[in-house]
Amino acid sequence: MCHLVCHPTTASALLPKLPVINGFLEADLQQYIEMFFHMRSIRRLCLENILPPWLLQSRTLSGAEAVNALRPFYFAVHPDFFGQHPREREINENSLKRLSAYLENLQKPGWKTLKPTQLTFYVRETEQTTLEGPELLNSLGFRAVTFTLHSRDLLNTVLDILNSCNLSTEHIQSMNTNVTSQAPKGAKRTFDRPIKWDKTYYSFTGFRDPEEELEKVQKMETSLISWLDNNEKSAIKKLTDSLPLRGELDRLKEELSHQLLLSDIRWQRSWGVAHRCSQLHSLGRLAQQNLEVLQNIKGCTIIFTDRSGMSALGHVMLGTMDVHHHWTKLFERLPSYFDLRRRLVLLEEQISQLLGGLQVVYLEELQPAMTIEEYYSVLDCFHGRLLQSRVPFHPRSLRGLRMILDSDRYTPSLHELGHFNVPILCDPVSLQWFLFTKAAQARDNMKKKEELKTIENDLIDASVEKFSLQKLYKEPSISSAQMIDCCKRLLQQSLPSLQGMHLCVSHFYAVMQDGDLCIPWNWKS
Repeated sequence: MCHLVCHPTTASALLPKLPVINGFLEADLQQYIEMFFHMRSIRRLCLENILPPWLLQSRTLSGAEAVNALRPFYFAVHPDFFGQHPREREINENSLKRLSAYLENLQKPGWKTLKPTQLTFYVRETEQTTLEGPELLNSLGFRAVTFTLHSRDLLNTVLDILNSCNLSTEHIQSMNTNVTSQAPKGAKRTFDRPIKWDKTYYSFTGFRDPEEELEKVQKMETSLISWLDNNEKSAIKKLTDSLPLRGELDRLKEELSHQLLLSDIRWQRSWGVAHRCSQLHSLGRLAQQNLEVLQNIKGCTIIFTDRSGMSALGHVMLGTMDVHHHWTKLFERLPSYFDLRRRLVLLEEQISQLLGGLQVVYLEELQPAMTIEEYYSVLDCFHGRLLQSRVPFHPRSLRGLRMILDSDRYTPSLHELGHFNVPILCDPVSLQWFLFTKAAQARDNMKKKEELKTIENDLIDASVEKFSLQKLYKEPSISSAQMIDCCKRLLQQSLPSLQGMHLCVSHFYAVMQDGDLCIPWNWKS
């Protein structure tokens, strides 16, 4: 691409040779100081005289145009599409808030330099997604994307976001074309190319070279140690403030588990400690008012989530937005749910017999959140297709292997953890061939998974001991291999700021509301 190179006329070539003292002209420098003071407006005037208005206009985006240009991105990451994936939904919600603040600051007049902002989004597979290969997506049809915003204008920021997410930018080019088409007839478009000022321009005027600034920003990657140094005080304060509530949460959980004879109490979303305490208090009040109706939940696991019902695994789900009346109705219907659960287990066994002993499982951390009714419907549909095809499988030929049902794909696949992803609507004959050819690899993957899990647990214990951590855990989306890599590198560091902290291995840096530290698994040293 051709560039317009503008060389500023140097002062030495224009000024007469005057006595120089200590490197400065002896003459009065006030006029030159005033010249530098007005240089910005002079430069702007020169650009307006050289370049036509339609060209200047085509180089910028307004706030409304930026929002319009990012529509494919918003459609791919909008939290409403992640209703069955609470963790990913929360990450996208937080990242969208930070992105909104960044774009807002970018449009404020008089801003100088914005601090580089690293964001992580879970991006859905859409029609506008231009992936290089299916391996970029996980089994659920979305992938984690992390990028750093450091552009100095809206247009480049929008382009960076779309390119980072492998989304098309053709609509932005058409936007610029529409603006360009408004140029007056006969206008020459000779200068429709980037302007690159010579380095002497910046040394003469004292202005910052945008290319050098951009290079500095691109080299500025957040390091683990610097991030911990900058956020240690904030995390300690939040953690200290949350300690009384953490103690109360443990007490309430233990008391209710003992009183109601529960197997466990869990949360589907990463709500704060105060929110969790409030939910347990609400359940405790219901137990005081109507203990009899709660007799049905003996031995159950209760999960606080977005809706009430029973999960695919048979856990009792209590919707946090529901009132006691809805919870009471749910507890009264539990006997019918238990009956459906027994029929579901029987259906899984029947499918397993038809597939040579291949076990049908529901993996909570890898599959969408489903109610027991939804999961039973999926199993029943798949079972019906197997009965119609009657494809023969040798009894117990696939015993010891596992599969999950996938409603979003049409071809079976083998997961790195050793289980098969089987589409509900896949062809049974093709499935038979795929299962037989991949069985040996599946067993190897399962063996490798167990080995990695053992190594992961050992490294977690070693890290907790070395850094005196109160707790070390990871997000469900972090694999054992990623956790192992993270812990190995952590153990090579001296990190006294981690003492007594709660550390979560994730895809991004963050200090959570209760003081938990989130660090990316692939942090930089």
